[in-house]
Amino acid sequence: MEYREILFEKQGTVAVLTLNRPDIRNAITGERMVGEIEEACGAVQADEELCALILTGAGSAFSAGGNVKDMQERRGMFAGGPERIRENYRNGIQRIPLALSRLDVPTIAAVNGPAIGAGCDLACMCDIRIAGERAKFGETFAAVGLIPGDGGAFFLPRAVGFSRALELAFTCRVIGAEEALRIGLVSETVPQDRLLERALEIAGEIGRQPPRILRLAKRLFYACQGRSLEETLELSAAMQALCHHTEEHARALDQLMVGRK
Repeated sequence: MEYREILFEKQGTVAVLTLNRPDIRNAITGERMVGEIEEACGAVQADEELCALILTGAGSAFSAGGNVKDMQERRGMFAGGPERIRENYRNGIQRIPLALSRLDVPTIAAVNGPAIGAGCDLACMCDIRIAGERAKFGETFAAVGLIPGDGGAFFLPRAVGFSRALELAFTCRVIGAEEALRIGLVSETVPQDRLLERALEIAGEIGRQPPRILRLAKRLFYACQGRSLEETLELSAAMQALCHHTEEHARALDQLMVGRK
């Protein structure tokens, strides 16, 4: 696919996906952008050498969320009656959380500016979030007479806890990077000019681990969400048995034994 709405590049074992519509503050515009994100995620999943995906935005915003002008004019994914719009969501923007959730590769959101509405939810879809000093976050759907239609009700509570997620959704309060750090929405804040550099550093730290084992570890953590202890232990035992028979495990043991001599 020729990318027009995003930029997608590989830097060694790290892929970087950049929303590339700074003219509309990287609003999620419709089928083209959704398809390109979906395509890029598929390419990352298929590349066994990749250890991480960084998601960021071009220009001053991470993502302004849904295209408000399209909403007002009832075009694109907002066209038609209720039944059609429901299908537009299912066949449109909801493909993004599904594509990201299918990734076994660790994902890092490098939030370079406002992440509002669907943009906030997009950041929450990533495993790790770091914020530049100019980052802002807002679960602002109610302020425009909407609810999160893109999975925000699933992702935001997992990032900040249920009560805090409800407070942000009910008040539509926009918070800055420091408050996002305080409530656990992001794991760290960095100077604006070091944001991508720091994201690449984290990806590099991740990349020191065996890619196949990273993928198994991520799948285990997500698969155990909401499960009982007994189910978690059973799944962990099964996946650990696979790990014990990998080349990566054998090589790591050999290196440890050499270091002890």
